[in-house]
Amino acid sequence: MKWALYDRLLAATAAGASAALVTRLGDGSQALYDGTSWQGALVLAPEHQLAVQRMLIADRSGILPETEDLFVRSYARAPRLIVVGAAHISQFLAPMATLAGFDVTVIDPRRAFTAEHRFEGVKLVNAWPDAALEELKLDSTSAVVTLTHDPKLDDPALIAALASPAFYVGALGSTRTHAKRVARLTEAGLADRVKRIHAPIGLNLGGRAPREIAVSILAQVIQVRYQGAAS
Repeated sequence: MKWALYDRLLAATAAGASAALVTRLGDGSQALYDGTSWQGALVLAPEHQLAVQRMLIADRSGILPETEDLFVRSYARAPRLIVVGAAHISQFLAPMATLAGFDVTVIDPRRAFTAEHRFEGVKLVNAWPDAALEELKLDSTSAVVTLTHDPKLDDPALIAALASPAFYVGALGSTRTHAKRVARLTEAGLADRVKRIHAPIGLNLGGRAPREIAVSILAQVIQVRYQGAAS
């Protein structure tokens, strides 16, 4: 490995970021993906870059699919679930996601909602979502869900998430609510990105109770992490 790539890999992992190292077995040339950008002498086709990113999101190493000589070594941090809105659903989703291996953060500027007794053992951030997400530095192993039902909180969070490489972006609300959300985000210049939003959020399991909605959300996040798209 070239020293420059080695230094960048060390810097990424030391900063808590995920990274993937791609080696062409025939000649040893390499490329490094640090969760946001590519470096190295090995230039990959766009479809191969996407496949590498999918492997990193799923924390998988091995020969890149559809190739014979590109080996991917993933150095993945625990996947992150960023929950915007400390609602009842969040109280169930946060511990479930933690048990499933996610590093969970709940964001809500309303201090009454983020009382520690409501979210024991969960990282809480009392800040406006756009500022909090900028500080968290979303990468390709991050998932963002918005659960406030308040456009003043959800929309800035969605704008920040859609500008990032987060592998999952989801928003609570009915089909009608989402149509209004799409109109607002389109007016904000995000017409080419709104299709990334999973809404209404979660797999259609049939449940309507907060804990059941939390299960459906987590199930969809896990599905997208490994399969790349919800069915």
